[in-house]
Amino acid sequence: MEKPHKKLDAWREAIDLTLIVYHTTDEFSKEHLFQLSNQMRRAALSVASNIAEGAARQTKKEFANFLHIAQASLSELDTQLEVATRLNLLPESQWSKLDAKMNRIDKLLTGLIKHVRAAKSQRRTPHHSPLPLHP
Repeated sequence: MEKPHKKLDAWREAIDLTLIVYHTTDEFSKEHLFQLSNQMRRAALSVASNIAEGAARQTKKEFANFLHIAQASLSELDTQLEVATRLNLLPESQWSKLDAKMNRIDKLLTGLIKHVRAAKSQRRTPHHSPLPLHP
């Protein structure tokens, strides 16, 4: 069965972000590994997970709600990255890479939310995407 979220650019970018966060936090000291890094990993994973869960929902309203939750997780991750940077756990170059990726995802989510809200029908069949998607 083909999953609708796998066709969404926002989901693919969020998966990439999650992998970058996992690799980045591998470099943290053991002291921070189980505290801040765990929170960062959860927040990053939550972005992709909420996009996927929303795409599987039955109504566009539910989908938009999960996209908003994904954006909130991005804000959470942004805060955690700020703390990591101020603790000198995260080099400026790595922060810049993550910040650019988060900005891209946020723009994709904003566009997706606008598209979902503009769609006329409030019901859709399971696993049917409301968007023209890229294969």
